[in-house]
Amino acid sequence: MYVNDFAHAAVFLMEHYSGELAINVGTGEELTILELAKLIAQVVGWNGRFVLDTSKPDGMARKCLDSTLLKRLGWQPRVNLADGIRRTYAWFLTRSQ
Repeated sequence: MYVNDFAHAAVFLMEHYSGELAINVGTGEELTILELAKLIAQVVGWNGRFVLDTSKPDGMARKCLDSTLLKRLGWQPRVNLADGIRRTYAWFLTRSQ
């Protein structure tokens, strides 16, 4: 999730929610660690190969937060993951020179 979307969701909840239930903030989308690594590699222009150690545990089967309640309240993320990674990488490049 892009940091500006999280900040927007926090402000949205302060303005529109006063209940006692915890609210998950997420995009409702999930991807594997390998899919995320490949997406980051594509954004930064890395053309190496990924080597997986399949003898090790996979980790959690699912990592997606259920943000149904937040979406029912009317909030939606504005930036998809790929664009968020691109924006973050561009920001990093401007500060690392």
